[in-house]
Order: sequence, then structure tokens, then C-alpha cells
Amino acid sequence: MRIKYEELLNKFEDILYRHGFEKEAAHQAALVFAQNSLDGIYSHGVNRFIRIISELDKKAFNPAATLVKTNSFGAIERFDGNQGFGPLNATKAMDRAIELADQYGIGCVALGNNNHWLRGGAYGWQAAKKGMIGICFTNTTANMPAWGGKNTKIGNNPFVVGIPKSDGHCVVLDMAMSLYSYGKVEETRLKDEVLPFPGGYNKNNELSCIPKEIEETGRFLPMGYWKGSGMSIALDLIISILTNSHSTKDISKFDYEIGLCQVFIAIDPTKFNTAEQTDKIVEGIVNDIKSSIPIEDGKSVRYPGERETYVREDNLKNGIPIIDSVWETILKL
Repeated sequence: MRIKYEELLNKFEDILYRHGFEKEAAHQAALVFAQNSLDGIYSHGVNRFIRIISELDKKAFNPAATLVKTNSFGAIERFDGNQGFGPLNATKAMDRAIELADQYGIGCVALGNNNHWLRGGAYGWQAAKKGMIGICFTNTTANMPAWGGKNTKIGNNPFVVGIPKSDGHCVVLDMAMSLYSYGKVEETRLKDEVLPFPGGYNKNNELSCIPKEIEETGRFLPMGYWKGSGMSIALDLIISILTNSHSTKDISKFDYEIGLCQVFIAIDPTKFNTAEQTDKIVEGIVNDIKSSIPIEDGKSVRYPGERETYVREDNLKNGIPIIDSVWETILKL
């Protein structure tokens, strides 16, 4: 089925308010879920909403908490998220990084003791739409084995880069260190489908394309095998040092995936280039990529973030596609 964006937004807001969010915070939080769904990132939008409400009811996070500055030095600042709602704290942190970049040319905010930020790409888009280059990354609970190991020790620790373009067709890379994000595996299971490539290990220590088997072991496959494993470890180290807060090792000891930490970096390209110069550079590279000869006839090679732009337009016009059982559960909330 397809649900209009406004109807979905209003339903999210009403449920969040009934479950403990203040009115304005409920609206801002509802925007997170609705806009992620609008852009086609259902795994971190409508499909994640039910789980977040369950965690809210179990008091896994505090909907009234917000971030507090604990340290600063020039263009770099450290904040404590106080176990608040991850996406709202993350949005504020990127806003602050952008303010610092406007002043210094570059800004960095280390956000500790926060929670899951849901869709990391949202903060890349946030920076890019304001004319900034945005770079951000987060740690997670341990859900992958380090390369060469059997038991889970490292997180899929998403990494995001946003590059601005004046017409809004920004380039935004959003990737987990696992070949597939947890949300993508969950979405594939909900659709009763299989992954096109093996995404993790089953109980027999075999690579599997079946989402349920991977979720049962929690052993997701690092992207690029040893390269993804190494990148995950490096990002967790940077995050833990800059926030002086929870590492993947620490988060994995909690009852829920809480206390996650993030780093947000914004760079102002207008300190060197005009917006027109930046656009010309981006267009030149993107157009060259788009001129690639596709492997399959009738298809084109896409740049990061291109899909979201067109899915957003289609979903605004025709409504957001939602799995029937998911929508029925949301209505019961």
C-alpha cells in the first residue's frame, strides 16, 4: 500500500506524543521517520518506527533529554547526549558543526552518550543542503566479527559524506562498514526476500543470503572483508577518543543498543571557492561517472544520493510504499 507523506507524518507525531515526547519534540522526531521514508530509506523510517516505540516504552532512552556542551577548543567541541533521542541530538550536533565551519572554515562536534542516529545520510544531506561538505560517523553495538575471528567484536559503524550542489542534487554517500546495514537486512526479511549477495554467516559458519539466518547469528559480513573490518576499528577508535565515551565494546554490554557516540565534521568550501566553482567541479565529476557504459542495457550508473532524489519525488506524488503488516502494527500503536 502507499500512504501520503502528510498522513504518515501526522500518525508518527500522534503516536510519539502519546508515548512520552513533548509536542514540539514529537513533531521533530516524526519528521525524522517520515523524511527517511520519503527518501526511500524505509529501513530507518517506517520499518524502524515500531522498534523505537518499543524501546521508548521500555525507557531505553529519554525523549526529554538533550545534548550539553562539556568542552570546546576553537573549531572543535564535545557534547554529552544524555541518552536522549539519537536523531534529534545528531541534528543539533551537525547544526553546531556547520556554525563552527561558518566561523572557522571547518567545525567538528564529538557527541558522546547519545543513541542510535537512525539514518546517517540525513546528516550528510543536512550539511550539503546548507552548502557545506559534511562528514560524520557513528559506532554501534558489536554485530560483525573482526576479520579472521568468529565472534562479534566490531560494529557496522556507518560513515557518511555529503557534498553540496546548489540545485539540491547533492552527492551523499551513506555506508555501513557491513556489506548490508542491519536495517537493510531487516527490510529484506520483512519483504520475504533474499539478499542478492551473501551478507553474513549462518549457524554453520557459512556465508548466507537469508536475512533470518544472519540475524540469528548477528555475524554480519564486513564490506571489503578485511578492509571493512579495519575501517570499523579505526572509526570506533576516533569516536571513542574524541568523545571520551562509549566504544563498541562498551555499547555491547548494555541491554539495548544505547549510548552510541558520533562525530560530525562540516567544511565550508566557500572559504576557497564560490558556489558556482564548487557546482562546476561536482557536475564535471558526476557527468563523467554518468557517461559510464552500463553493464545492463537500459540501466544507468548512479552517483551516491541520486536514487534518493528521484524516490523522494515519486513518493511525494504517489505516496510512500509501506508493507501492509507494518502499517497495521503502527495503527495499533
